[in-house]
Amino acid sequence: MRRAAAFLVLSLASACNQTAETAPAASAAPAEDGWKSYGASLGDSPQATVAAILAAPKSFEGKTLRVDGKVRRACAQKGCWMELSDDQGDKAAGCRVTFKDYGFFVPKDSAGAQARMEAKVEVEVVKKSHVEHMEAEGATFEHKNPDGTANEVRLVASGVQLKK
Repeated sequence: MRRAAAFLVLSLASACNQTAETAPAASAAPAEDGWKSYGASLGDSPQATVAAILAAPKSFEGKTLRVDGKVRRACAQKGCWMELSDDQGDKAAGCRVTFKDYGFFVPKDSAGAQARMEAKVEVEVVKKSHVEHMEAEGATFEHKNPDGTANEVRLVASGVQLKK
């Protein structure tokens, strides 16, 4: 488990450093009522809110859920992560969304969009170097530790739909 978590963190740290030639494009499937789809189709997993997940992350850890929210921020480099919240405001609780197997991206200008997704909940301690890397791309960490690491609740999405 620790090896898998370390691999994930290392993969994410290098993800935004990939060249445009090797990184997957943020291409959307045809729009459905204004929604654009990225990654896999959404299934029928149980629904949960961002607030509920953040209130009891350990009870959701490892579960795949349908989650709706608002995109607060997205990776400005390639669109390889976004922050999801129940409310658009910076003070609203939110969590980072990454994309399964780094298999797809969302547009870099996704901030402000409505989002719905199917995602697995992960609870991790993020290394200091990765925290610094992500913050350089505009990310925020609500639970930073004195040593520079951060406690993070993350959604790893297999499919995302966005609507602006």
